[in-house]
Amino acid sequence: MTNKTAAYDPWRAFSGPNLGYVLEQYDLYQENSDEVDPELKEFFVQSGPPPEGEQTKNSPVSSPQVSTASKGEELSMKKIMSAVKFSENIRAYGHLAAKINPLNDEPLDNVLIHLERYGLTADDLKKIPAEFICPEAPAEIKDGYQAFVYLKQLYTKTIAFEFQHVNNLEEKQWLLDMVESGNMFPEITNEKKSLLLKRLMEVEGFEKFLHRTYVGQKRFSIEGLDMLVPILDELISQSVQNGTSNVNIAMAHRGRLNVLAHVLGKPYEIIFSEFQHSPNKDLVPSEGSIGINDGWTGDVKYHLGLDKQITKDSTQKARLTLANNPSHLEVVGPIVEGYSRAAQETRTEAGFPEQDITKSLAILIHGDAAFPGEGIVPETFNMSRLRGYKTGGTVHIIANNMIGFTTESQDSRSTQYASDLAKGFEVPIVHVNADDPEACLAAVSLAHQYRTKFKKDFLIDLIGYRRFGHNEMDEPLVTQPEMYAKIHKHLTVKDLYKNRLIETGALTEEETMSLNESVDERLTKAYDRVSGDKPEDIAELITPKNIEIGLPIIDTAVAVDELVDINKKLVEWPEGFSVNKKLGRILSRRLDSFEENGKIDWSHAETLAFATILKDGTPIRLSGQDSERGTFAQRNIMLHDSVNGQMYSPLHTLDSVKASFAVHNSPLTETAVLAFEYGYNVFAPETLVIWEAQFGDFANTAQVIFDQFIAAGRAKWGQKSGLVMLLPHGYEGQGPEHSSARLERYLSLAAENNWTVANLSSAAQYFHILRRQAKILEMDEVRPLVMMTPKSLLRNQIMASDAAEFTEGQFQSFIETTGLGENPEAVERIVFCTGKLAVELREKAASDGNEEWLQIISIEEIYPFPFNGIKEALTKYENLKEILWVQEEPKNMGAWTFVEPRINAAAPKELEVSYVGRKRRSSPSEGDPTVHKKQQQRILSKATTRTIEGEK
Repeated sequence: MTNKTAAYDPWRAFSGPNLGYVLEQYDLYQENSDEVDPELKEFFVQSGPPPEGEQTKNSPVSSPQVSTASKGEELSMKKIMSAVKFSENIRAYGHLAAKINPLNDEPLDNVLIHLERYGLTADDLKKIPAEFICPEAPAEIKDGYQAFVYLKQLYTKTIAFEFQHVNNLEEKQWLLDMVESGNMFPEITNEKKSLLLKRLMEVEGFEKFLHRTYVGQKRFSIEGLDMLVPILDELISQSVQNGTSNVNIAMAHRGRLNVLAHVLGKPYEIIFSEFQHSPNKDLVPSEGSIGINDGWTGDVKYHLGLDKQITKDSTQKARLTLANNPSHLEVVGPIVEGYSRAAQETRTEAGFPEQDITKSLAILIHGDAAFPGEGIVPETFNMSRLRGYKTGGTVHIIANNMIGFTTESQDSRSTQYASDLAKGFEVPIVHVNADDPEACLAAVSLAHQYRTKFKKDFLIDLIGYRRFGHNEMDEPLVTQPEMYAKIHKHLTVKDLYKNRLIETGALTEEETMSLNESVDERLTKAYDRVSGDKPEDIAELITPKNIEIGLPIIDTAVAVDELVDINKKLVEWPEGFSVNKKLGRILSRRLDSFEENGKIDWSHAETLAFATILKDGTPIRLSGQDSERGTFAQRNIMLHDSVNGQMYSPLHTLDSVKASFAVHNSPLTETAVLAFEYGYNVFAPETLVIWEAQFGDFANTAQVIFDQFIAAGRAKWGQKSGLVMLLPHGYEGQGPEHSSARLERYLSLAAENNWTVANLSSAAQYFHILRRQAKILEMDEVRPLVMMTPKSLLRNQIMASDAAEFTEGQFQSFIETTGLGENPEAVERIVFCTGKLAVELREKAASDGNEEWLQIISIEEIYPFPFNGIKEALTKYENLKEILWVQEEPKNMGAWTFVEPRINAAAPKELEVSYVGRKRRSSPSEGDPTVHKKQQQRILSKATTRTIEGEK
């Protein structure tokens, strides 16, 4: 029977005399609804009018009785309606009676699928045509009772379905048709059954080998969810056969070693060597494996990822990636979504990148406790259909062992199933018993076909158990005695399936023994190869020299003619495009920037940097809350036609550009969006990827991504990133949630040249640092850039720069203020500062006329700290009496703790740096603007007043 893809129509349940009667009743309902039977009335309210083309008034068929093809007996319309409602409830609630829990031997019951509840008997149903109950039933199903038995069996076995929350009627009807026609259940040959059994033997054999060989060591066994590996095998195989060239997997630690060994082909020898801490550098990875762990500090073995190239028929190649992941459950999900989006996009032409969703597939494997428990999961689901983040459908798998560490389900979620969260995003859900291998493959078939057809997410809830404790070192009988009493008696899925194949004649006992022996032999040989190796001597963990040395000097200046030409084109709108008049005037003023006395402010410098980076052939992706316009209405890089709302970016029409520019307003999410952008950058290292926080304070929500991935990913896993993070920062009387980007946090994570932390004081500096970042993207020295960006100073001309600074200069790690300290011998005080306060201090010093005795040095790149440059600069001030560090953040925040020992080390021996700023606080700033202003004036005055003693 062919699949139907038309929108689901409840009226399809009626035909012939039935339809004539119901149409007649619908006419009556339209005239006087109270005269219609209540059940029919409810049907009309829920289903709406009949489809176009159906006859209503003067219908030639108007018999109020139903005759069946098989008998001449009559059946009341009320029973017809009850039968239809009954069949719908089997579809909706059958999962509650399904055999999806491998540890539950008791038959489940659900009153909603009992005939008597609907006032029906078997004889009643036999009078109804089968197509009334199940239009897609096989041909041998002849009447309504047989259809009922068929449906009840279909919806209550070891695979169960939840589709009722899917509101798109076409999708829902397609899903029902796939299930009820049997098209989702692929035929499995004896050869494939044999391969499936062998895979289960490999999965179980590997775990048992580790268990008895490395006693007491953590491995986070997959046992109880062994079918996860064949599910991944099948999903990857079907996707690659369908043309997918990248498959990206996210998972936590449970079962990770097994997935690495069997799905990604990490050699047993290397895994064994990691358990016994023996050398593995000479071990040859399996064919296609690209890398395992290139970080210099490393990570535990169950956090590591892997890349692998897979080939089909020697012609079709695909890249398979298991992402590195720390113990922070679920955070790797949006990172893998970023991988997949990057793999889908072509970035070699101007405009937005061209996306082809067939190029990659994301597979996210979740824990049953983490899926409803971690907020990043709904954040990631919310991104799944958004323009800037969609990946054409992700296959989600809940590795459901019905426990989280020692916490049982009733204490970890408030829902029936671990998967219920996905219902809010209308994601179809299949629950499947992990002890039924063939049902698991059917779930994969449906997931793959749905994703291919509708380009949306799908969820497989793989329900199994956990054979041992959380990490094989604890005793689960202490906390779950009843559950583990059952588990200890329960046959493994390998044994269950082996017995099933022998009973059905698909394999003989001898054939299964031969398969098992080959698995054991492979494991033994691998172990023998490394068993004699002695543990490696403990060595110092050394940062690679090319990273330790830092960045080379990079030319970032741009010729004036090129900048003038670009500047002109940035304010040329397409014919017929109506720019908002006020905005058009503001942008057009930028044409004067290259005239005499012209200045380029922060946002203008950013646009020029973007344009020149694109001209150099580097693609750009920018995202964040309100990034198209800019939180402070400063950017306006994506223009909206004031008449019809159409969108246009001047960076899409620059001459001879062969690189894409994407800018996206993000959802109101920090963690998942930053993770997505990090993943995108890792997978597309040639692209300048920028994430912008609405306010720097809000980056706090994404701290785990900074801590575990951006700051430490290269040291742990060798994972390079050149991601840029723009964090608006500065004290302006807006209260504690709109002041501090928590500069101190990024400095506390700074080591081994892992990233650049900058707080700039001019537009030209921003231009140069962006261009420098673009130029290092594909160098081995690449590193992320964390930047404190201005708010009120975005348009302030004191922060604007002359055109010459763009055409002749380069990025400076620190700046000595022009106009101050011109006679070094007269300078008695050096004020060190950074960012916004540097701008305010320069302005204050200029207005006070303090030009002889004072010098203000702005540290623009706080990490890596420009120690040698600072030390050399201080030598020319021979009569220096005092050195101050001035900041607007409280003393226990900001850069003070980080810079104080470094400035002291660079200063003349007789001098120590003193602090000027706010005192130590638990909250980052005052909430009252008047108090703020008073404090700010005190700081500026103390820093620029000649007689002062530093605050301790």
